[in-house]
Formats: sequence, C-alpha cells, structure tokens
Amino acid sequence: MKIVILDGYGANPGDLSWKPLEEFGELNVYDRTKPEETISRAKDAEIILTNKVLIKRPEIEQLPKLRYIGVLATGYNVVDVEAAREHGIIVTNVPAYSTESVAQMVFSHLLTVTNHTEHYALQNREGKWTASPDFCYWDTSLTELAGKTFGIVGLGNIGQRVAAIANAFGMKVVAYTSKSADQLPPYIGKRALNELLTESDVLSLHCPLAPDTKHLINRQTLGLMKPTAILINTGRGPLVNDQDVAEALNANRLRAFCADVLTEEPPKDNPLLKCENAFITPHIAWASNEARVRLIDVAINNVQAFVEGRPKNVVS
Repeated sequence: MKIVILDGYGANPGDLSWKPLEEFGELNVYDRTKPEETISRAKDAEIILTNKVLIKRPEIEQLPKLRYIGVLATGYNVVDVEAAREHGIIVTNVPAYSTESVAQMVFSHLLTVTNHTEHYALQNREGKWTASPDFCYWDTSLTELAGKTFGIVGLGNIGQRVAAIANAFGMKVVAYTSKSADQLPPYIGKRALNELLTESDVLSLHCPLAPDTKHLINRQTLGLMKPTAILINTGRGPLVNDQDVAEALNANRLRAFCADVLTEEPPKDNPLLKCENAFITPHIAWASNEARVRLIDVAINNVQAFVEGRPKNVVS
C-alpha cells in the first residue's frame, strides 16, 4: 500500500514524526505540492493525506487507486466529498484538535489590545520607564475586561471554550448560535445577530464559512457595532470583508481588529496589513506543539482505523 502526504510541512516542519505510518505501507512525504504536481505524486497512492492541497473531482478521477483521503485539519473543504463518495473513497478529518490553542490565541489578541504588554516591554528596552519622572509609565489606554460584553458568533467546540474563558474573566457572554437557549450554560445569553453586534464590546467569530456567513462582517454590520468594539477573527478569513473592516478602522469606527486568518493566505495586497489598529498573526492559532501532536496522532489513528476496516472521523 502506498501512502502519500502531499503537504506535510505545515503540520510537521521536522520536529514531529510521520514514522508510525510506515507500519501501514510505503510512505512518501512531500513538504509542499504544487497543483500541477498532485497527480504525478499521488498516482499510485491508495492513501493520501492533505492539509491545503486540493483533491477535487478532476484529481479524484485521475487517481483510480485512491481509496482514502485523510485531511490534516478539521475543515475539509479542500476535498470534493461528493466526488469521493461517488468513487467509493473514504474521507476523514481531525476534529477538535486545536480547540485549546485557538481559544488561547483569541485572548492573546484581546490582551494585546487591552494591555499592550509587548508595547511596554519594547518601550522599557528603549528606556522610557527609566526616564519617567513617576514610578509608573504608560502612553496608551488600559482596559479592564471584567464587566464588558463578549459576543460570540458560533458555539462549536472553540466558541464554547472561548465563552468559558470570557466568563472566567468576569465578562458578560452573549452568543449568536443555532443552539436553543436551554442548551446553553447559564452564563451565555442567546442573542439575534443584530442584537449581538450592537451589544458587544468584544466580538469573536467562530462560525463555519458558508454562503450565508461569507462577509458576515461588512460595512452594514460594522455600522451596528460600537466604535469602541474589538473584533476578533480566528475562524475563516472570508467571514469579514477586509476592505470594509480597514475603512472602519481608519475612520475610527472600530477600535481594533484582531485576526489569525485572512481572505487570501499568504496575503499579497490586503488593506488590513497597513492599518495601525489591525493586529494580524499568520494563521498560527492552531500550530502549538501540543495541538500539532494531537493532529498527527489522530491522523495516524484515522489511517490505522481505515486499514483495519473500521474507519472513524469519516466526513464522506
């Protein structure tokens, strides 16, 4: 059995191991694969693992030996699941491996805006505190989170974990969710979207990307938000209209935008990269060592379950 990993570098740049997969067949690992290389590299494979390399209908139809596609992520839109199903190909994903890491990144971003820790560390290296006539020194506003309203769009695994952390900070937690009010813990209030936008001091996006959520945050919805609000996106880049958010920041109609995802990755000419109050990290919320260990462990277990005839985490 031939196993091919098409883009292994993202999950494992060399600090972890794919070796356990060798138990199940001949293993070929590629750090990255260009679209035009996919067929030649995977042509004899029965098992493919992919993170961002697309396996759509044209690829599937040119890979007659393919029996299994393991997505090295929770989202599996890189695979044409319907085409895979038609060809009898099992598709699996890795659910919930990054919940803790992504939730942590949400609050790392939030505290960057409210407490400016790195800013003051850098200021101190330049001698600003040393030169201060007072025992303390600050040149930004500092914000206490307790008592503020934390709004969440989407209450999946990550959204629920973020809600719990916000509650621990003493924040009022409200959410726009398909869950009914009686399914929510007592510290989460259910809101309509417009109510959530109007009420939130912090708004964090954790919903899937779908036709009805693409550009959920746009000029109109931004107009409902407080100009002092902080917007956080660790979900999917296209949940926000980048240009509209940039315009709101530049016009002081939004206090800050924090994101770990953008519409195009890596970005080439995104207006948010030039905004003073946009804080962008390069899609790393999922990439803690602990999360990547979980990811690879589950991916290997998924392959083992498939080989043993008991596939799990199946999405096809």
